[in-house]
Amino acid sequence: MDKKVVNRKNNDAKKNLLEEKVISISKVTKVTKGGRHFRFKADVAVGNRKGLIGIGTGKANEVSEAIKKAIQAANKNVVKISLIDNRTIPHEITGKVGRSIVLLKPAKEGRGIIAGGAARAVLELAGVKDIVAKSLGANTQINVAKATLEGLQAQRTPEHIAELRGKKVEEL
Repeated sequence: MDKKVVNRKNNDAKKNLLEEKVISISKVTKVTKGGRHFRFKADVAVGNRKGLIGIGTGKANEVSEAIKKAIQAANKNVVKISLIDNRTIPHEITGKVGRSIVLLKPAKEGRGIIAGGAARAVLELAGVKDIVAKSLGANTQINVAKATLEGLQAQRTPEHIAELRGKKVEEL
């Protein structure tokens, strides 16, 4: 029982180190017999700029409550991504969610993050420093952010591929 308490404290400490960035806030309407019912939807990305990133969505009657719910959802969905030299991705990849397609390419050192909107927010919070990203499909912000995250998660380092094949990195 004591171990569970310790783990919870470690998780809370980890979550406190995560930065939040609001991707989008929108007003959603539900039309009922009694009239229109307005709520707010918030999409948030959280990350520690060292390889941890998560995305979440929340809805509530007030903007602040929606953001709070989105942050909680994002903290539950935090994943670790692989970076080379703590600055760029190992290889070029395309992430797809819905009709949104995001092309991610590694860049030379000092190039910076060349991306726009939701993709930039996700890449900054993930800790990627040199990358080129291009949104090719639909520009729905939450889908662009999810497609960027999917592309980052699908990255494979040479060490990971060597481990899967049961070889050493030099043999590849």
